[in-house]
Amino acid sequence: MEIQVYGQLRAATDGKTVTVTPNEPTVAGLVTALCVQYPRAESQLLDESGDLRPSVRVMVDGETADLDTACPADADIKLFPAMQGG
Repeated sequence: MEIQVYGQLRAATDGKTVTVTPNEPTVAGLVTALCVQYPRAESQLLDESGDLRPSVRVMVDGETADLDTACPADADIKLFPAMQGG
């Protein structure tokens, strides 16, 4: 499954587009697979409790998605990491 990543995730994954194979076809499965494959991305996506950071945004086929959202193999997936600033 291909994911377009943005911001600091590009440095953590060494690219704009990454391919992962989640154990389950959901956003939660996708995030877990991404963190396993690219450990440097984990701190940008998950908080100390292992929950998705509130400012992380996942888009599936142009729609904002939550952890339970299904991710078909041909979905257009974009992942925006937690952002800092003011």
